[in-house]
Amino acid sequence: MAAKQFLSLLCATTLLSGCMEGGLGDSLGGGFNFTPPHLADDVPTTTRDAGPESSGQSDSVSITKPADNQSVDLEKPANGEVLKTLVARRSVLPAGSAYDKVGRAALAAGSRTAETELRSAKLRAEAENKNWLPTISPSISLTSLGETLASLVVDQVLYDNGKRKAERAYAAADVEVAAVSLSQDQNNRVYNALRLYLTGLRGDEKSTTSEGAIRQMRHFKRIVDGRVAGGVSDKGDQRMVEGKLLDLKADRDLAHEEATVARAELQAMLGANAAPAKVTPLKTYAPAGVESLTVLKAEAEAKRTVAQATAERAAQLPGLSASGTINRNGTAGGLNAGTTMGLGFGTKARLDAIENSKETARENVVEAREAARRNHSRLEQRLVSLQRQEAETARLVREGRQTFSLFQSQFKAGQRSVLEVVNTYEQLTRREMERLDAKYDVILVQLELARDLGVLADGGEI
Repeated sequence: MAAKQFLSLLCATTLLSGCMEGGLGDSLGGGFNFTPPHLADDVPTTTRDAGPESSGQSDSVSITKPADNQSVDLEKPANGEVLKTLVARRSVLPAGSAYDKVGRAALAAGSRTAETELRSAKLRAEAENKNWLPTISPSISLTSLGETLASLVVDQVLYDNGKRKAERAYAAADVEVAAVSLSQDQNNRVYNALRLYLTGLRGDEKSTTSEGAIRQMRHFKRIVDGRVAGGVSDKGDQRMVEGKLLDLKADRDLAHEEATVARAELQAMLGANAAPAKVTPLKTYAPAGVESLTVLKAEAEAKRTVAQATAERAAQLPGLSASGTINRNGTAGGLNAGTTMGLGFGTKARLDAIENSKETARENVVEAREAARRNHSRLEQRLVSLQRQEAETARLVREGRQTFSLFQSQFKAGQRSVLEVVNTYEQLTRREMERLDAKYDVILVQLELARDLGVLADGGEI
């Protein structure tokens, strides 16, 4: 008999909550939407359980984001679009290339802290999806006669100014924030691995170039030593050539050390050695129409902030709930009206502060968009400059080789001094080093642009 009474009480509170959808909920602008907001295909921005933020409220604040003629309705609960967008992104690294191999190795060897956070956020969202259902809690009390009385208490919120809907929206937005954080974490890891890989290759090339220059400079030193021994040149020429030779050796050792350090760090990161390979600039690095990860995260965080503010505002206002108790003495039920926080002289100020947090969230999105545009423009202009420098230094290297060849011929003919030839070759070596720096800087800037857009790895693999 008690079980039947308990079942009847549970059904009654649930049905009563459903009736509020078309009754008190309509009249007060509250109630519940039983479809979880982040699972609905099309959730309107203003619903019956939108609470104080509904269009019927005179003190509502419209949250819009006028930037680049694009607007994101921060009042609209997250519906999984961000996750779909992230999964649909494809890596710009050519399949099977050295970039791709290093990137995949970095993803495979990395820790998955951000992935664990995303999984936790999904579980929290799943739990919040059921927050509109009645809650059941046991209660044990001691009577004045020294007897214990065990009861089951059923509580069902009928009208809460949209608080529980906001809690569901908060949990859904938290999932999107965690998803974007995971994408940022993995793209940063791929970028760091590729940066170390390219640093090693740059050091190897510069070390090889310096080694060739050292061999040539030693040849000049032998010539100068012979001329000094024969009295044709003085000690000053010999000291000058020796100084240039020492500079080249220092450059070689520095490049070798940079390569060694980068390769050791990369090996610790990947757990294996990455085979050197010839690399070229990326053909595609910034696909059109792809939003920056920082902007996506700012929008998700703004939605989360708005949902939190909505829940906090609802907690300041009166609500209605039904409760029932079943024990050995029978069943009892009733309606409860009241507020969680209580009303006081500071209530209006608290409500205004909560509404202002929504405006702050909107401004954060606008600021994030501006910062992303500025950073993208800066990198694009730097890329153009580096590409120009690479082309210019390559031209200067070609001309330098021709000049050096000409000076060598003139030296053999007695028209040039050995120091003129040495200086020309030293200048040629410096320009070759500048060309190598520009070459690898171009690739690094391209990778940085791709990292900011989250396209250094396939979204599905992340």
